[in-house]
Amino acid sequence: MEQSKKISGALISVYYKDGLEPIVRQLHADNVTIYSTGGTQSFIEGLGIPVVPVESMTSYPEIFGGRVKTLHPAIFGGILHRRNLQADLDQAAQFNIPTIDLVIVDLYPFEETVSSGADHQSIIEKIDIGGISLIRAAAKNYNDVVIIPSVNQYAAFLAMITENGSQTTLAQRKAFARDAFMISSHYDTHIFNYFNQEDEVPVFKQSVLESQSLRYGENPHQRGWFHGDFAAMFDQLHGKELSYNNLLDVDAAVQLMADFENNDPTFAILKHNNACGLATRPTLAQAYADALAGDPTSAFGGILIGNRTIDLATATLINDLFCEVVVAPGFDADAEELLKSKKNRILLVQKKVEMPKRQFRTLLNGVLEQDKDMLSESASNFESRTNKQPTAQEVQDLIFANKLVKHTKSNTIVLAKNGQLIASGTGQTSRVDALKQAIEKANNFGFDLKGAVMASDAFFPFPDCVEIAHLAGITAVVQPGGSIKDELSIDYCNAHDVAMVFTGNRHFKH
Repeated sequence: MEQSKKISGALISVYYKDGLEPIVRQLHADNVTIYSTGGTQSFIEGLGIPVVPVESMTSYPEIFGGRVKTLHPAIFGGILHRRNLQADLDQAAQFNIPTIDLVIVDLYPFEETVSSGADHQSIIEKIDIGGISLIRAAAKNYNDVVIIPSVNQYAAFLAMITENGSQTTLAQRKAFARDAFMISSHYDTHIFNYFNQEDEVPVFKQSVLESQSLRYGENPHQRGWFHGDFAAMFDQLHGKELSYNNLLDVDAAVQLMADFENNDPTFAILKHNNACGLATRPTLAQAYADALAGDPTSAFGGILIGNRTIDLATATLINDLFCEVVVAPGFDADAEELLKSKKNRILLVQKKVEMPKRQFRTLLNGVLEQDKDMLSESASNFESRTNKQPTAQEVQDLIFANKLVKHTKSNTIVLAKNGQLIASGTGQTSRVDALKQAIEKANNFGFDLKGAVMASDAFFPFPDCVEIAHLAGITAVVQPGGSIKDELSIDYCNAHDVAMVFTGNRHFKH
């Protein structure tokens, strides 16, 4: 059985004092000598518990406005000297260095200060020096010292010493050291990224502390995790645990609806990261009904998202469909109650949070990084390139279709009419095939393509797509332009009375 080491001396210096009191009381009950400084010292003294001021160990007061408190050989020697080396023990005795077996410390709230919009100097003052040094020192010497590096470890440590007294095993100390290096590396990563905003050094430095295990990855034989604070973005009102694939679809849904956030009531249905239904209507119930009509087959088992609170009328329609997840800014009480009638249906209330502006993807032996595609064109971005100008309704449909094409797997073609997704061709190796797929789907579901519009994620190198679209009834087209053979498509449109506008922006999505 692994032998435990008793804690005889503890250094406590923390920013957050919530949850600290029961730990201090247990240490005192176990006759542990407590060393502290500043506000933590005052807090412990306020509990009526004796505490040794750090200044009495170092013979120095806090200096430079508190920037220097614990940076002293008496402190770090007490932590770092090796208890199994007689030479270290002799030196500790020679210089009257006390034994510190426990360090409880946390770090100044650097991330929170940056997020608050504070000025540069205030942010700089929240770069911890003494705390980070204490964490590293104690974690390095985990063979003899236990490090509690943040308030998040208080509960586990309190449970440990309450059950066993103020003593720890090597395995416990090593686990806390692992947590300590995780916290210190995370802290330094965020400091680096703050300084790396101007004259950016192209290096991959990201750190997320929050993490949850998933049932499995994309397939049952793969393990999966989500690294992030899901609860900061969503309140889950009902349903089972989200899967890896659910999360991919929810992300696609949220990204899509962000481009329709300020539109009239809009509803989208997604499957495998692509929209199979989308409509904007005067009411959310109408928007859902017309989104479902776009492809009622693919909607089965899909992800649903709306840009308005789900009311009872909308929920009544949704309840007839088997769907995995429903996402909305809110749910009326009666709508929520109805939708909860299916025990596994996941209901998510989306909160307003700042979304990342960078995207990452692992590949080969490295990581790809890019800026997120934040462009969303409006009518002012359209450059008419044909004799015929699009009508007012066609312009609105072109904007609608062009927003959607940005969020659909390439190669893609989107067909829309009167604020409704008629059909899309997704993820095809040929743009012509994507268009033919979209036309076939539209015909299969009984849509009349006469007067519909077409959006493409990339330019047309040949006039074949505009010809096929025209013959199917399409009357207006939006595309990036930029092909050396743009004139071929323009000439065809002019010859057949089709309006076409260029945006100048490609929207590949792979």
